[in-house]
Amino acid sequence: MQATAKRTETQASVGEKKVKDLMGDKKRLVEVPYTASLAQTMNVLVANHVVAVPVAAPPGHWIGAGGSMIMESDKRTGVLRKHYIGMVTMLDILAHIAGDDHDGDGGRDDLIDLDRKMAVPVSNIIGHNVEGLSLWTLNPNTSILDCMEIFSKGIHRALVPVDGQVEEAVGVELVESASSYRMLTQMDVLRFLRGKVVEIEGILRQSVKEMEGMVNENVMAITDKTSVIEAIKCMKSSFLNAVPIVGSTQLGVDQQSHAQLFTGRGKKLVGTFSATDLRGCHLATLQSWLHQTALEFTDLVRKSPLLEGAGVGVRELVTCRPESSLEEVMEKVLSKHVHRIWVTDEHGLLLGLISLSDMIRVIRLSLLSKIQT
Repeated sequence: MQATAKRTETQASVGEKKVKDLMGDKKRLVEVPYTASLAQTMNVLVANHVVAVPVAAPPGHWIGAGGSMIMESDKRTGVLRKHYIGMVTMLDILAHIAGDDHDGDGGRDDLIDLDRKMAVPVSNIIGHNVEGLSLWTLNPNTSILDCMEIFSKGIHRALVPVDGQVEEAVGVELVESASSYRMLTQMDVLRFLRGKVVEIEGILRQSVKEMEGMVNENVMAITDKTSVIEAIKCMKSSFLNAVPIVGSTQLGVDQQSHAQLFTGRGKKLVGTFSATDLRGCHLATLQSWLHQTALEFTDLVRKSPLLEGAGVGVRELVTCRPESSLEEVMEKVLSKHVHRIWVTDEHGLLLGLISLSDMIRVIRLSLLSKIQT
């Protein structure tokens, strides 16, 4: 009887919770108009300590990302006011800056080129990567478990209408109109789950190596000789928001290999390069650092007084061991606010990575198993 009661509590607490239960303290949506320049967009990202913003345009003039028709309407009259046409991330901007035509030597011509690139309207770069084409909405009445299924497939964030029109909804809505929206992220879902310790304490006690599908061993890396520009190009081509940096001393790689991604498993982990690291950079600062190595850049980020208060923080190497419990990993992810954690052995050799998508997927499957038992 007691076991049955506990299962019922698990189902009521997690299985019956809705997306709207996670939205209570969410702030108003940060967005940019389609006419904003990339420089203005980057300023918005920096000022609000975010790495992605939706782009708004007048209704009736655009096809939304992925064909979506996500509209904001006047609450009183119902008249459509704007159409969210896509998502722009810090990586989009950086990939544009470090485009194939950017081959200067860091001098004045290069600075002029950067100014020219940053004057481009943000609408010009929508859809240059998968995330920009993946603008989703979640109905407030979507269950947490359905929300977790969506986020487990690599969708990092979704718009949630404050006044969704559909009372009973499952999954993703591609057509929606609301008077305002809020943003829900994978991190929000994990933070909610951490608060449900009673329901998932058994799951959290397991080691990550015990949990099937938790550790992704196919991890691509750059070397400690890879420049910032080369790193950004590698990340853009492979749709990665971050890459591990491994030591090149014992790799025996040629110069060309420093400009390419390669399998990082079994290599010595020395750092992480992430698009998030660059969100606090002023343009002049970024310009002078583009030709540094990615490893040197991470050190500059830690020490630069220009980045104080920009929400970047100290970018320490966040890792776990295969024997680490899921609880330890979740705590590190949330306290350090990172979107992946590297798995290493006792010698600091890279074994794989755990992403937020991996964590949400495995926790969801475990919860479903408990509910159905």
